[in-house]
Amino acid sequence: MHRDRGGAPVGTEAPGYPAERAPRCGGLPELDAAVVECRACPRLVAWRERVGAERRAAFRDWDYWARPVPGFGPATAALAVVGLAPAAHGGNRTGRMFTGDASGDFLFAALHAVGLASQPTATHRGDGLELYGVRVTAPVHCAPPQNRPTSGERDACRPWLAAELGLLAPGLRAVVALGGFGWQALWPVLGATGWSVPRPRPAFGHGAEVVLPAVGGVGELRVLGCYHPSQRNTFTGKLTPGMLVDLLTRARELAGL
Repeated sequence: MHRDRGGAPVGTEAPGYPAERAPRCGGLPELDAAVVECRACPRLVAWRERVGAERRAAFRDWDYWARPVPGFGPATAALAVVGLAPAAHGGNRTGRMFTGDASGDFLFAALHAVGLASQPTATHRGDGLELYGVRVTAPVHCAPPQNRPTSGERDACRPWLAAELGLLAPGLRAVVALGGFGWQALWPVLGATGWSVPRPRPAFGHGAEVVLPAVGGVGELRVLGCYHPSQRNTFTGKLTPGMLVDLLTRARELAGL
């Protein structure tokens, strides 16, 4: 049980739990542990746990994670990759972002190709995968039905991402938003973290690049748009391996990695 600023108890099931708990975290390990405890969105809690209990036939022998999935990568990351939410039988099963599904296979193969990951595959926690200078996260930390979080769920989860990027901010130099959802969710978070966000907000597109100038205690930040490596995009060729490698190469250069 945590307490709000007035001393009243705030349980992990309270709608205000992320907003109260996230800013109090003194580092990424503490933040990640707090994220995993969160039960603030009843629809998402019910769905992630139902999926974990029913399971997919191919994974019937798995003990599903079925909890919020924290970000993955070093606390000193100069580059952040922001997706949408964990997949029901991917991150919700394995407990690690973009691990155990086709989207993750596509992403980590590209990260490995540009020298930002130790191996091209991600199958489970403890598989030996390491990320170099990059942290992978999402605006929503629980698997949503049909991969579609509501705007209310996105907003309730926002404090986690704001705290995460705030902890990374001293060394953060570039952010890649995977898909329109991640792109739109990112701007309020960056504004809350201290960067000056353009108005109107920039339009999403693959290869879109926005420069946020250094201000106050945060340095210059480059924000890049990238099509999400969903099966719909990769199977149709909307996003090819070469396109993703090229974009991540650009992001790596901007981040100074």
